[in-house]
Amino acid sequence: MKVCVVGLGYIGLPTALMLAAHGVDVTGVDYNPKVVESLNAGKVTFEEKGLDELFQQATHRGVHFSSAYISADVYIVAVATPYDPQTKKVDASYVEAAVENVLDHCEDGAIIVVESTVSPGTIDRCIRPRLEGHHRKAHLVHAPERIIPGNMVYELVHNSRTIGADDLPTAEKVKTMYASFCEGQIVITDIRTAEMSKVVENTYRDVNIAFANELAKICRDGGMDVYEIIRIANLHPRVNILSPGPGVGGHCISVDPWFLVGDYPVEAQLIRTAREINDGMPAFVLDRALAIMQSRGLMDFSRVGLYGLTYKENVDDTRESPTLQMLATIKARGLSAPQVYDPFVKTTLVDHQHQTLESFLAQCDLVVVMVGHTQLRDDPALLAGKLVLDTRHLPGLEGAERL
Repeated sequence: MKVCVVGLGYIGLPTALMLAAHGVDVTGVDYNPKVVESLNAGKVTFEEKGLDELFQQATHRGVHFSSAYISADVYIVAVATPYDPQTKKVDASYVEAAVENVLDHCEDGAIIVVESTVSPGTIDRCIRPRLEGHHRKAHLVHAPERIIPGNMVYELVHNSRTIGADDLPTAEKVKTMYASFCEGQIVITDIRTAEMSKVVENTYRDVNIAFANELAKICRDGGMDVYEIIRIANLHPRVNILSPGPGVGGHCISVDPWFLVGDYPVEAQLIRTAREINDGMPAFVLDRALAIMQSRGLMDFSRVGLYGLTYKENVDDTRESPTLQMLATIKARGLSAPQVYDPFVKTTLVDHQHQTLESFLAQCDLVVVMVGHTQLRDDPALLAGKLVLDTRHLPGLEGAERL
């Protein structure tokens, strides 16, 4: 089986490497020549636990990287699927373009596996007509990715997978491909069910986080400790409330629920509300910081420091991060740009971004912990003597201000 993985980002690259490391003939394709050049030079394009070792294994087994599509038996499409900010509907244009390119290079009978997350009905609405109108005959499959930055390599092997297909023989071929490395349960279903199940997984977490964030606001107003309340409530065997935080980022939980809101605007009322609550948390944290400054007589907002630029701990992924959302709100309100530091982000992305914790802290009167990186979890004394607003409930920062 020859496999072509289209899109070598956070999902496509680990998938291509994992397949190649387990003996599959793999070519990874990306439109960005710099990505291809880096990979061909032996350098991975983002930091991820275990990725370097996996890259070495795949290279040893002969993985290829190119900007040109090839003829293959199976194509795995792993490109971005943002949402339209106005309609909230999925933007499937990147998937559509990738499939068009595949159809120009594949042979009859090839299988096109869409791993990109899409709303239910997207493949029937946007992708299938392109196959039906093309002289090439290919089979469509949806096998949505289910891995998370920071633990991708492990989860590729151990998480269950869903394969949505039009017919069982095609589904079994794709199942065999994933079974070359996947030790989790591989479920076969129809395409629309596969589409919906992935969106539902992320929407469930978004709603749960929104509930925790709303509890944090209620407890703030009522003078209660939200973390103690959640701890006690979670002792009940049928309760599992997640932790509140400064917002929701990443390309999954902060994006996918909008697909349902866009396609089902009347029905998806709870989902819309949850998204609005979570999108409003960076502004809520900003208001908390301003209130703390006022209570302490601090006037210079440029002396506020935001610790953490990534959307979650211990990764270098800043997509949709709550910190970037807060910085946009700060700019819109006309406040001075704050100090920013993240040990995992080496590229300068924003104004007043520091490369060392020492230089960052030297410019801060108030530190807002936006991300609970291990750096602080392992050594909370790094913030000793500083006024801290901790949005992540880190151990060792018991004296800090909370949400």
